[in-house]
Amino acid sequence: MDLGISGKTALVCGASKGLGRGCAEALAGEGVHVTLVARTPDVLEATAEEIRRKTGVKVTAVACDITTPDGRAKALAACPQPDILVNNAGGPPPGDFRNWTREDWIAALDANMLTPIELIKATVDGMIARRFGRIVNITSSAVKAPIDILGLSNGARSGLTGFVAGLARKTVAHNVTINNLLPGQFETDRLMKTIGASAAAAGKSVDEAMAARRKQIPAQRFGSPAEFGAACAYLCSVHAGYMTGQNVLLDGGNYPGTF
Repeated sequence: MDLGISGKTALVCGASKGLGRGCAEALAGEGVHVTLVARTPDVLEATAEEIRRKTGVKVTAVACDITTPDGRAKALAACPQPDILVNNAGGPPPGDFRNWTREDWIAALDANMLTPIELIKATVDGMIARRFGRIVNITSSAVKAPIDILGLSNGARSGLTGFVAGLARKTVAHNVTINNLLPGQFETDRLMKTIGASAAAAGKSVDEAMAARRKQIPAQRFGSPAEFGAACAYLCSVHAGYMTGQNVLLDGGNYPGTF
């Protein structure tokens, strides 16, 4: 299927590895010129060079912290009028809510709610003027099924979800859609670190812990960044113009509910 977005421009956050990279690669594969944002310069540039080599599209790498005003200014200077915006930032640490300070909550809100809103605010009017825009927020399956030790993430990401639910119904009349992708367990560095920590605490090997995790998922496997990226690319396509304000869960069937 031709997604109809060749020649468009995209700003992709958290794009040096993991799910953000999967989205950037999928968009570039469709002929989209991508600006990649991440904190670590060497890893980011290596990713950018590989995508350039594979796809031949224009790839710009911007090393910055997108959760800060200076970082957002730097990213938007490199890509001031994107047709596609993929919001993505690492989740806050797990823990017991009794131990979280106001500063912990503010940091979580800044990264996982306010930063996406600021980037939407900076780009959505240009999309409306051009009569095309696709915004995808990478949130978490915890928005659908909250995880007790991820309270910071549950709260911040749910706040973004509520904000998007209202705005997405206003922008769609201008062919600008806003949707959320909710990943479950994907093969990323973050998942491997989490499983490693759990294995150490339980006195098990990492292989044992990974096998146990896989068995809990109906698909009997973890997701791949490539298939996550493909879902993102579809949401950014010309074919998804009638889909907005949705929370698309990709978790291998792990969520047991009907709705």
